[in-house]
Amino acid sequence: MRLDKFLANAGIGSRKEVSKMIRNKRIKVEGEVVSKPNHHVSYDSHVALDDERVILEEYIYLMLNKPEGVISSTEEGPTQTVMELIDHPQIDELFPVGRLDKDTTGLLLITNDGKFSHALLSPRSRVGKTYEVALRDEVTDADLAALEAGIPLKDFTSSPAIAKRTGSGIVSLTIYEGKFHQVKRMFLYLGNEVTALKRTRFGNLPLDESLEPGESRYLTTAEVKKLMQLV
Repeated sequence: MRLDKFLANAGIGSRKEVSKMIRNKRIKVEGEVVSKPNHHVSYDSHVALDDERVILEEYIYLMLNKPEGVISSTEEGPTQTVMELIDHPQIDELFPVGRLDKDTTGLLLITNDGKFSHALLSPRSRVGKTYEVALRDEVTDADLAALEAGIPLKDFTSSPAIAKRTGSGIVSLTIYEGKFHQVKRMFLYLGNEVTALKRTRFGNLPLDESLEPGESRYLTTAEVKKLMQLV
């Protein structure tokens, strides 16, 4: 990529600002001063501003504890988006892995790795998503059995889920699709109503409960490897 794009994407400044830095000979690549903004560099190039190395990450993997009331979108609008909660110099490259409804909270992955995202969301990968579901009414054993058999909805029949009663009117539910309002529709079919929904796990990755709603952190190398093993 161009040197000016590398520096701008790393959050050093606008393309105009970093071009001025380059022309003023403040930038070195592999220890040599470079004065042309179109000089070619790669993610692993040693680029320095005033002899301080500038790092541009090729792949970024974040976990966000999504709060209620924000939408899973990359486009700004009248409603706050999950991307507005992320403070990262490469924010323009990032996007959510799938989506959570506006009133759903919990674990949402954020990345710039399209292949990683596609693989995790592909139906062929059968990566489970686990939710803590609060309900208007108590859940019966027959309801749990129906969830584990598959619920016939208007547009598809859900794959057999893993459903466990974890409290009064609370169910832990693992599903293997991600259809629009799927969990709400499954319980509506059973004559019940979801009153609160929180994603607690994506595949083998649990939500970091130390994250406050709206906070995010990098995934560890081990966490990324575990997710990649699923696909």
